[in-house]
Amino acid sequence: MRETLTRSLSGLVYILLLIGATLYSHDSFLLLFGMFLAVCTAEFCDLVNLEKPIPILLAIGAYALFAYFNTFNKTNDWLLTGAALFVSVRLILFLFSEKRQKVDRQSKYVYLIGYIILPVIILTKIPYEGTVFNPKILIGIFILIWTNDTFAYIVGKSIGKRKLYEKISPKKTIEGFLGGLVFTIIASILIAIYFINQPVILWIIFALIAGIFGTIGDLVESKFKRIAGVKDSGKIMPGHGGILDRLDSIIFVSPFIFLFYQILDYV
Repeated sequence: MRETLTRSLSGLVYILLLIGATLYSHDSFLLLFGMFLAVCTAEFCDLVNLEKPIPILLAIGAYALFAYFNTFNKTNDWLLTGAALFVSVRLILFLFSEKRQKVDRQSKYVYLIGYIILPVIILTKIPYEGTVFNPKILIGIFILIWTNDTFAYIVGKSIGKRKLYEKISPKKTIEGFLGGLVFTIIASILIAIYFINQPVILWIIFALIAGIFGTIGDLVESKFKRIAGVKDSGKIMPGHGGILDRLDSIIFVSPFIFLFYQILDYV
C-alpha cells in the first residue's frame, strides 16, 4: 500500500511539473526539458558504462545551440531528423539482434547522440503551429503515450496471453499492445475534437506513431537495462525509476512525429 502511494505521488508530481512548465511559458518548457536531457544523459551513461561528465556537457551544449537559441532551419531540421532516424533504425536492429549482447564503445556515443540528445532536441521543436508555440500539441502527444502505456498494461493484465517479446519484456503481451493502440486512437480523437481543435486524421496518425514506436522505444530501453543488469535507469522518481524510464517512449517517437510534420509542409 505504501509503495503504491509513493508511486502515485511521484507520478503525480512528474505529470504536474511537466504540464505546468510546458503551459507556463516557452522558457520554463525549455528549461525543464534541458534538465530532463541532462538527467537522461547521465542515466544512459550509467546503463552503458560511459564515463561522465563529458557526455553531459555535450548534451547541454547541443541543447543550448539547437533548442534554446533556436538555430534550426529547414536544412538542419532534415539533417538532425535524418540522423536521429538513422540511429532509430540501428536501435531496432539492435533490439532484435540475437548476437549483440553488449554495446561497443563506438556505438555508445552513436546511441547517446541519436537515441538521447537529438530526440530531446527534436521534441522541443514539435509544439509549434508555424512559428507560434502551442504547448497543447506536446501535452496531447504525452497524453497519447500515457494512454498507450496505461491501457496496454490494463488490457495485457486482464486478457493478455501471447507474449509480445518475452526475452526482453516478459510482461508485455500482443493483446496489451493492441488494446493500448485502440485506446490511444480513441484518445487521439477526443484530443483533436475537444482539446486542441485540429484535424482528427492528424491525431489518429499521431496515435499510431505513438502506439507503435512508443512500444518499440520502451523495449529498446528494456534491452539496455537487461544488458546492464538493472531494473530501472535511475532512482530519481520513487516507485518509477529514472527520468529515462518515463521518457523512453516519447523520445523514440519524437523523430517520427517530427518527420511527419516536415512531410506535411511539402504536401
